[in-house]
Amino acid sequence: MRRRGPRPAAVALQALADELAPPTLLAEVQRAWPAAAGQAFARSCEPVAERDGTLTVACASAVWAQELDLLCEPVLERLNAALGRPAVRRLRAQATGVSRRH
Repeated sequence: MRRRGPRPAAVALQALADELAPPTLLAEVQRAWPAAAGQAFARSCEPVAERDGTLTVACASAVWAQELDLLCEPVLERLNAALGRPAVRRLRAQATGVSRRH
């Protein structure tokens, strides 16, 4: 058997992540969040809970929570597009003081 060459590590890691990720809506949202929310929100806000289509997002400050609240419609649209279905109906932003800075 002849191989074409090494596969990029990202392909193997993505396949592993798909197998290990819990099959919940919250897990799907957390994976889609950085691209759907945008870089600034992804660094300062993190989805932490989901119940009946309402996504609770912990934000680093009250300012970030208010900003997310004001821009929730386009974020919801991009998030549901990334999920491939209208699974999240509402965002609930909470200021927790916790930041996800990378």
